[in-house]
Amino acid sequence: MSDDDACCAGADEPEAPEVVWVVGAFAVDARDGRLGRVMGSEGPYIQLRPPGGGKEWDCPPRAVRAADRKEVLRAKVREINWEVRLP
Repeated sequence: MSDDDACCAGADEPEAPEVVWVVGAFAVDARDGRLGRVMGSEGPYIQLRPPGGGKEWDCPPRAVRAADRKEVLRAKVREINWEVRLP
């Protein structure tokens, strides 16, 4: 393989399709494992908010993964518990 080929290795491989996140869906920030609800996007980032409320944070799209069933259940329980505590 020449130096010219090294710069283009994998160029023929198809790119992963871009995921369109649904507002309200649960997702995980793979960088630190935080679970959040998708609130939208701002520029190149997906905005996530912790279950039950709190400050949103920005996450690069490549670092977001869909929450599995167990994580979704945990998040919903957290939100319900939060609502019960409200006056």
